[in-house]
Amino acid sequence: MSLLAAVTLMAMVGCGDHGDPASKQGPLPNIKIAQPLSQEVTEWDEYTGRIEAVNSVDVRARVSGHLEKVNFKAGDRVRKGDLLFQIDPKPFTAQLNYAEAELERAKSRLELAKNDLSRAERLFRAKAISEEEHDARSKGLREAVAAVQSAGANVYTAKLNLEYTQVRSPIDGRIGRELITVGNVVNGGGGDATLLTFIVSIDPVYVYVDADERSVLKYRRQAQKGGVGSLSEEQTPVELAVADEADFPHQGHLDYISPREDAATGTLTLRGVFANPDELLSPGFFARMRVRASVPYPAILLPDRAIGTDQAQRFVWVVNQENQVEYRKVVLGAHIGQSRVITEGLKAEEWAVIEGIQKLKPGLKVNPERISLTGHDGELRP
Repeated sequence: MSLLAAVTLMAMVGCGDHGDPASKQGPLPNIKIAQPLSQEVTEWDEYTGRIEAVNSVDVRARVSGHLEKVNFKAGDRVRKGDLLFQIDPKPFTAQLNYAEAELERAKSRLELAKNDLSRAERLFRAKAISEEEHDARSKGLREAVAAVQSAGANVYTAKLNLEYTQVRSPIDGRIGRELITVGNVVNGGGGDATLLTFIVSIDPVYVYVDADERSVLKYRRQAQKGGVGSLSEEQTPVELAVADEADFPHQGHLDYISPREDAATGTLTLRGVFANPDELLSPGFFARMRVRASVPYPAILLPDRAIGTDQAQRFVWVVNQENQVEYRKVVLGAHIGQSRVITEGLKAEEWAVIEGIQKLKPGLKVNPERISLTGHDGELRP
């Protein structure tokens, strides 16, 4: 009887261990666990675009002639009014002298016409000349006045043309290379005017990106909650990174949203403004710009590597007080750096598995190492 009782007891013990995963496992797996980071976060939407100059000018000749001098070096920084090119002024000086002489002749004829009319009026009152003769003298005076005005306009035009032989910078900025060299003939005026060079302003710069209508509506509602009438008035913060930058070191603001959506793409153009005192940002550069998408709010975050995917469901592993693993469904919020906001399913005081999430299953006992997460701008590190 004692042998039968021993066999029965062993069978009962074996049946009792059948449903316990911890009773069958070998060495406890080593994992790292941490409590989610609690901090105030701000959501950002990221876009790609191009840097553009606030002002960009193609410098063209306004009069025709031989190019005598180039007064800058390619790539120079220039200021408004600086002399850039000199076109041969001698033909235009001669035109101005001729126009001024014609003006003097017209003024002399005007004086003569005034005297003739004065004599005609005296003779007409004395009935010494006919009414027709008097009218002719009066019309002669009006013609002389018009001739003076025409000659004066010609003088003004000649002065302008002489002034245009000195091609000056219309804006402050950085100039390109000379596109035509000294000794060539340039053509001025009209659609065939010779392109001499170009100038772009350098500080500040614009960045243009395209955003979908849902995002634009979000920005506008955010502006309305802030108590302002439009997003441009609020100057929504934006940040910029160029090709060799991982973070977003350049700070600016959003100053323009296109008033009309592009029906073909379903997007609206946004424009950010950024200071550029060190001239690091050049028009034409590829850029990543992110727009503030929320006001700061308290949140809990976990690194992306701690979050698993089960078909369409996201989950994390939580270790309880008995060092057993629990499967926990979570609802994710925004991406903050390399981390995610956990909106539902996890509490700030719970311990989530950060490293070693592979091959875990519910109820499994583990050997946890507790670590602390630290973070800056959502970049969580143990």
